[in-house]
Amino acid sequence: MDGGELTRLILTVLVALWAVTALAVCAGRAFWTLLRVTARAAVVALGPYDAGRSDQRVIPVDAEPALPSYWARQLWTDTAGVLGAGLRTPWRTWRDHWMKRVALRLLQRRRPSTGRRGANPLTRLWLWLMAPGTALGATLAVLLVAVLHGAALLVFGVLVTLVWTGWLLAVGLLRGTERAWLALRRVRPVCPHPGCHRPVPLAVHRCPQCTTETHRELRPGRYGVFRHACRCGARLPSSLFTGRALVAAECPSCDRPLPPSLATTRVVHVPLIGASSSGKTMLMAAVVTGLRSWAANGRLTLDYASDADRHDSALLDRRLRDDDWALKTQGDQRAWMLLVGRGARRRLLYLYDPMGEALQGADRLREQQYLAHADGVLFVVDVLADRAVRQRIADGDATVAAGARPAAQGPTETFDGLSGELTALVGRRGRLPVAVVVTKRDVLDRIASLPPAGAQVDTWLTTLGLGGLVRNLTHQFATARYWSVSAFTATGTGALDPEGRRAAEPVLWLLARSGLRVGALVDARTGGAGVRGR
Repeated sequence: MDGGELTRLILTVLVALWAVTALAVCAGRAFWTLLRVTARAAVVALGPYDAGRSDQRVIPVDAEPALPSYWARQLWTDTAGVLGAGLRTPWRTWRDHWMKRVALRLLQRRRPSTGRRGANPLTRLWLWLMAPGTALGATLAVLLVAVLHGAALLVFGVLVTLVWTGWLLAVGLLRGTERAWLALRRVRPVCPHPGCHRPVPLAVHRCPQCTTETHRELRPGRYGVFRHACRCGARLPSSLFTGRALVAAECPSCDRPLPPSLATTRVVHVPLIGASSSGKTMLMAAVVTGLRSWAANGRLTLDYASDADRHDSALLDRRLRDDDWALKTQGDQRAWMLLVGRGARRRLLYLYDPMGEALQGADRLREQQYLAHADGVLFVVDVLADRAVRQRIADGDATVAAGARPAAQGPTETFDGLSGELTALVGRRGRLPVAVVVTKRDVLDRIASLPPAGAQVDTWLTTLGLGGLVRNLTHQFATARYWSVSAFTATGTGALDPEGRRAAEPVLWLLARSGLRVGALVDARTGGAGVRGR
């Protein structure tokens, strides 16, 4: 055997030894060790390995008192941790343990476990010969683990993406369904409080448990799909379909409480327009009295939207029982909210009673933001305030007319001052209906020098010299209908139910135009031929 053959034989033996060593190290220890360490690192990356240990990756609570949903942000933090740990750990273990410790110590003729040199030259030679095979086996093992764990991480990433996509679709579907439901029911929440009247796309909700935290994003989203978790531990419904309307709500603009039905019921805004002392507040009391009378007969359902409305109604009733007169509206306006229903349908009726002075002057009129949300107008006419009508009253009837406390401004002047600014505020005035109500009919019936008010109220107004007002109302609004009402007879001590129901007819007519089936309750004789429109 020559030198070349001996060299090849030695190389063959060494290669075989290294291959066997590599297979033994890979299959016997390195592969399983690397796989176990990598899997453990991926699991630990999902959260603190020890119970109660802090986790710096957890996203802290922001200004919203609700805890962020795991699926919104923390999911991706944990996923990034799993992927990072799964990709880094096997190579780091291969480098630090198998290469820098085991293989290097073998190459230095040291035992891998203790670092001590071999006891004799033969042992040290054997350790040196095992170094290449061990390094090769560890490298093969880390490659196999990287491929296997990479495939597992790929599947994990796909599953996480599918779960997150499902969460995102659930948020979008629930939000979209809620918006579609509100749009179909024409629910457009608006703050009812004087001085605000801003739209409320999403109310501020106060936690019912701690009552100190206010949630401004209580809807399906990054804080939860069906529920939000408050800092205090309470769970709040995040959608109308899961009970959000039952959580106490506040206006996001003025921070005042909102009625629970505001978020689920279509609102019908009806401002009462008339001069000061024209009888608006008395008429409002008569309308509520008439609605209560209809409700008592089971023809419709009626409830107050809030305890404050119930309290204000009780105070007004007590005032009317005491001296038969309602106090003049104080402040910019009084707003009542009533839940009126028939069958399965309900409407949240906003009755605005502004001060007569608030409608005088363009600057003050522009401040009446509630007019921008009007679904109809109830125009209150005090004919005794008109100069031409007063000139027709005989001296013998002057005392009776003065006892009715005529308004300081005539109805024509009130409408002329309103007409110039109403288009800018409402923007859709041509499609609005107007219910024209002549008040103080009990006094008018006792004035012999004036013609009696008949069923054709618009014709009667023309006879009195208010034909220009009738024509302007017909021109300015889509539909106009006329009533004459005695609010004095409909309210207070000895109130008459028929007169109260008659006083409620203008509001019922406006509600009927919003889709509430109360048109049958409106007496066809009142203004049947007095309906004017384009």
